[in-house]
Amino acid sequence: MTNRCRSMVVLALLNGAFLTVGAAGATYTNPVIDEIGPADPTVILFEGTYYMYCTGDNVSYHVYTSGDLVHWTKGDKVFEPGERNVWAPDVFRDPTDGKFYLYYTVNKRIGAAVADRPDGTFEDRATFFHNAIDAHMFYDSGRYYLYYVQLPGFRIHVQPMKTPLEKEGEPIKLLWPTEPWERKRGDVTEGPWMLKHKGTYYLLYSGTGADSLDYAIGYATASQPTGSFVKYAGNPIVHRTQRAFGPGHGCVVTDAAGELWSVYHQQKDDTEPWNRFICIDPLWFDDQGVLHGKATRDTPEPAPASADK
Repeated sequence: MTNRCRSMVVLALLNGAFLTVGAAGATYTNPVIDEIGPADPTVILFEGTYYMYCTGDNVSYHVYTSGDLVHWTKGDKVFEPGERNVWAPDVFRDPTDGKFYLYYTVNKRIGAAVADRPDGTFEDRATFFHNAIDAHMFYDSGRYYLYYVQLPGFRIHVQPMKTPLEKEGEPIKLLWPTEPWERKRGDVTEGPWMLKHKGTYYLLYSGTGADSLDYAIGYATASQPTGSFVKYAGNPIVHRTQRAFGPGHGCVVTDAAGELWSVYHQQKDDTEPWNRFICIDPLWFDDQGVLHGKATRDTPEPAPASADK
């Protein structure tokens, strides 16, 4: 079944108040985790279970598990570096050795830790960058690319990698704050996440200050993972609404039915800047290859039918 047909079947079964997630048919409303604080999530799907890691208690990372992206169970700590300011993890399973690599930010230092299981204890193995945040590993055609944000200036770079733990060559600057929406409450481009669709590379990122209600998500495209990237003229594609405040900094995961989901955070309300919680909403491509998304709160609308991939 094509993605367009699958989406139309899903819509025909809905009552208009909830979305269906994956083959299991679970429905959701945001937030999907009843906890204030978690933010900057990354999710992987491994052997039928979703594993989520996020900014949390500021000193460690916990793992959350789910069978459907909707119902989550908080598990044990998987990495505790012994310092504060532990933020924005990224976890990557290397298809060549089967190991799991946790790319962490600790005190504006990016490094990597390794485990044999997604819910195991990660052991620190490398340090890559200082005065940097928000690492994300992307694997494409046998090559590794580590995206991250260099400070000051919130400049998104990519570091070609020989292996998940070894650099290869010099980093390449890709994006920096230039657009009005990226500079509305502070000049910021951060939280990079790479997505490939029909030979085009889509670099998603979040713009303006993360502590603002105007935090939002946009993307840029290129013909190769090292750029050069052109920002989409319709950015941001995910932004605040009357109910959703400051949506941003997340990941993209493909569910068991082949549909794309954005897992990200929102602000609880407009009273304090770091009252954040975890949400999910669909992403979809139209027939022209334009990427679309949205931010919802409590009762999302049905997702539009997606184009064939």
